[in-house]
Amino acid sequence: MSSNKNSVTQSITQVIAASSLGTLIEWYDFYIFGSLAVIIGQQLFPSDAGASALINTLAIFAAGFIVRPFGALVFGRLGDLIGRKYTFLLTLVLMGGSTFLIGLIPSYETIGYAAPILVLILRLVQGLALGGEYGGAATYVAEHAPVGRRGFFTSWIQTTATLGLFLSLGIIVLTKNIIGADQFADWGWRIPFLLSILLVGVSIYIRMKMHESPVFTKLKAEGKVSANPLKESFQKKANFKMVLLALFGATMGQGVIWYTGQFYAQSFLENTCKLDFNESRYILLWAIALATPFFVVFGSWSDRVGRKWIMLTGMLLGIVFYRPIYQYFLDATNVKELQQSQLEKTSEPSVKTSMVNGGKDSLISVAVHKTLKNGMSFNEINTRVVPDDVLAPIETKTTIADVTLPSDTYLVFIALVFFQILLVTMVYGPIAAFLVELFPTQIRYTSMSLPYHIGNGVFGGLVPFIATLVASYPGSTPLSGLWYPIGVAALSFVIGAVYINNRGDENVMD
Repeated sequence: MSSNKNSVTQSITQVIAASSLGTLIEWYDFYIFGSLAVIIGQQLFPSDAGASALINTLAIFAAGFIVRPFGALVFGRLGDLIGRKYTFLLTLVLMGGSTFLIGLIPSYETIGYAAPILVLILRLVQGLALGGEYGGAATYVAEHAPVGRRGFFTSWIQTTATLGLFLSLGIIVLTKNIIGADQFADWGWRIPFLLSILLVGVSIYIRMKMHESPVFTKLKAEGKVSANPLKESFQKKANFKMVLLALFGATMGQGVIWYTGQFYAQSFLENTCKLDFNESRYILLWAIALATPFFVVFGSWSDRVGRKWIMLTGMLLGIVFYRPIYQYFLDATNVKELQQSQLEKTSEPSVKTSMVNGGKDSLISVAVHKTLKNGMSFNEINTRVVPDDVLAPIETKTTIADVTLPSDTYLVFIALVFFQILLVTMVYGPIAAFLVELFPTQIRYTSMSLPYHIGNGVFGGLVPFIATLVASYPGSTPLSGLWYPIGVAALSFVIGAVYINNRGDENVMD
C-alpha cells in the first residue's frame, strides 16, 4: 500500500514538474515584453514620440492578451479532440519561436514602422499560443491528481505565471547590470528574448517524454471523445451557463487583481513614481519571492474549505485597499514637496547635447543629482530645444527620474507590493481546480480555456494599458486608472458571491 502511494506521488510529481516548467517558460516569454515596455517603445517608435510611445507599446502588449481567447478556442478544440500532451507541446513551440524572433527585429531607425508591425504580429502569435497553453497544463495536472488534492496539485501550475515574471525580471536586471544601462537600452534588451530559445528547447525535450492524461486516455478508449467540443461547450445551455459564470463570477475579477498587483504595480512605480529601473524591479522581485509560496497555501486550503470565498476575499481586499496603497506610493515619492524642506546636497550639473528634427535643432539636457536628508535621491533633468536660427529655446521642461528610496520607505514599498501579490495568490491559487471541476472531461480543455483567457487576457491583460490611458486624460489624477480594476473586481465579486457554489474536494471529476 505504501509503495503504491509513493509511486502515485512520484508520478504526480513528474507530471507537475514537466507541465510547470513548460508553462513557466511560456509565461517568461510572454512577460519579457511587458517588463521592457519603456525601452521597447523607444526602439519601435520615433525618438520624438514621447508618452505616446509607451502607450502604443502597451497597446501592442495588450494585443497579445486580446487574442488569447481565440487561442483558447483553437487549441482547446485540438486538446479535446487529439489530447492534452501534443496540443500544449505545439503551443510551447509557437511561443518560444515568436519570443526569439522579437529579439531579432530591427529598430524603428532601421526599418521604420515595419518594426512595430512585425512585433505586433509576433505578439499575436504569442497570445494565441498562450491561449492554448494554460488550459492544457491545468487540465493535464488536474486529471492526474487524486480526488481531494486537486487544489493543492494544480496550485503548483498557478505559481508558474508569477515565477515566469520573476525569472524575466531577474534576467533583465542581471543582463543590464552586466553590460551597463546604455548598452542594455541600445541592444542588450534583446538578450532576454534570445535566451528563451534555450529554455524552450529544454522544455520541449521534457514534454516529449510525457504520457497522455489517464482520464483522457480512458475517454478515448471508450469512444467518448467529443466530436465537436465548441458546439457542446457553447450551444448546450447548461455548459454555456457554466462558461459565463466562470467568466463573470471568477476569472474576470481574478484577472484584474493579477495584473494590477504585478504589472500595473511595476508600471506605476517606474513611470508615475519615477523610481530607478533597478529599484522598481528589486521591489517586485522581493515581493514575488515572499508571496509565491502562498499559491500552494491557498490552493491546498481550498481543498478543505472550498474555492469560492478564498477567491472572492482576494477580490474584495483589492477593491478596498488599492487606492490607499497607490496613494502612499505617490506621497512617498513626491520629491517636489520633499526637497523644499529636506534638500541636503546637489551634484554638479551634467550637460548633454544632441541633434533632433533632422539635425535642424539642438536638444540640451541638464541633469542634476539631488539627495535629501531622509536618504532619498533623484535626478532633476531640465531639457530644452534650441533652434539653429533663433536664440530663444522652443520649450523648456523639467522632469524627475531615477528616484531611489530611503531604506525604511523601500521596505514599506516591498510590503505593499507583497500584499498585492498575496491577493493574487488568493484569487489565482484555487482557480485552476475550480475551473476544471466545472466541466465534463470531453469538453474541459475548451470550456475552461475560454473564460480563463477572456477574464485574464482581455479584462486582466488590459489593466496596464487602460489604467495608463485613463490616467493620461486631461483632468485625471495618477490614481484615476485604478477605477478600471476596482470596478471589474467589484462586479465579479457580486456575481460570484450570489451565483457561484463553494466547490472544493467534495467534487469528483469524471
